[in-house]
Amino acid sequence: MSDCDVPTQERPKTPAAGHSGTGEPISAWTRRLVVVGMVAAALNLRPAITSLGALLEDVRDDLHMSGTVAGLLTSVPVLCFAVFGVAAPRLARRFGAGAVLCAAMCAIAAGLLLRSFAGSTPVFLATSALGLAGIAVSNVLMPVIVKQYFPDRIGQMTGLYSMALLFGTAAAAAATVPIAGAFGGSWRLGLGVWSALAAMAVVPWLGLIRNRADASPASPAHPPREREVRITRSPTAWALACYFGLQATASYITMGWLPLIFRDAGVSPGTSGALLGVTMIIGVPLSVVLPAVAGRMRHQGGLVLVLAAFGLGAYAGLWLAPGTVPLVWALMLGVANSSFPLALTMIGMRSRSGSGVVRLSAFAQSAGYLLSIPGPILVGMLYERSGGWGLPIALMTGLMVPQVIAGLLAGRCRHMEDDLAACSGR
Repeated sequence: MSDCDVPTQERPKTPAAGHSGTGEPISAWTRRLVVVGMVAAALNLRPAITSLGALLEDVRDDLHMSGTVAGLLTSVPVLCFAVFGVAAPRLARRFGAGAVLCAAMCAIAAGLLLRSFAGSTPVFLATSALGLAGIAVSNVLMPVIVKQYFPDRIGQMTGLYSMALLFGTAAAAAATVPIAGAFGGSWRLGLGVWSALAAMAVVPWLGLIRNRADASPASPAHPPREREVRITRSPTAWALACYFGLQATASYITMGWLPLIFRDAGVSPGTSGALLGVTMIIGVPLSVVLPAVAGRMRHQGGLVLVLAAFGLGAYAGLWLAPGTVPLVWALMLGVANSSFPLALTMIGMRSRSGSGVVRLSAFAQSAGYLLSIPGPILVGMLYERSGGWGLPIALMTGLMVPQVIAGLLAGRCRHMEDDLAACSGR
């Protein structure tokens, strides 16, 4: 039985402000340090990707990459997110989420710095994978940190780090080329400079490594019998994974193909790029508002429907009149793509404990990112075969249907533990 289905006086109490998810007191200083650490970490979760996209042609020419390998680079991040994210729960159980996040920031800094010195394609791929592994682990553990340190403010804190993540994404996309230009057009300095931002993010987490409030995500709050049941037997976990994967599919399709859609409609290349920037920037304020609203709702299905309506409206506009009011379609897509912070918020709300959020976040994000890999590739294939955007947009519209269904199921006020207890006969 879910907490939502029992009388209020019988529900387990949410830990009070100033206490961890296990009820342990947390000092105000520690909570402030965690906030700084979360924002610093979130700023580093996408520059490794968007900075490379801005200078990919320069990297390809200098390292003599084939077109196939260059195309592979665009798929490597999602694959790394899926593969390395699985390791996060085991690492967090052994060392603590804060210590693992500190190590992840070190991996990002080292990977970004080392790849700027790469003299061959294999070395460039290997060092990129090191940084992406750190990002993958951080993706999984950020909702865990929120659950452990701010169990009473999941929506607000998720919104805060989502905003920082999106800001870092947009900043790297916009600033990498000018930075490279300031250093004489060197792609190595243009990419390597972002390692400094990751190095700075290590500092606040160093102060949290020895804090025992987060050192044991596998706390006794989870009885062994519940842990023994595979998370794959939870419908709630699968709904979250599908929703996360399908919203990621829509987001990566938008980032990869939206400028070309506008260019084919007669919009200038410069304006097409700026419109993509509008789509990304509109998500910054929404990443603060949506999680805060979702955290106060009993069922998040209403928000799922609203965001989907904006997406469907944008797709209709891109199909019927892409060059007429492109700013409107870009704005609508920006609203629709705000399903990302909503998905993160639901991950934090669909488990009762930090240990549960570790498992749920790892599963939903790893399975979700694997699910998102084919989408952008299929869009490219359909565009190449048909010579137009009718079929690709039809695919994008069709994918919105299962996304809505998964979101409605994931938005129910039910916890993963309820599913696993039912499976174990309790």
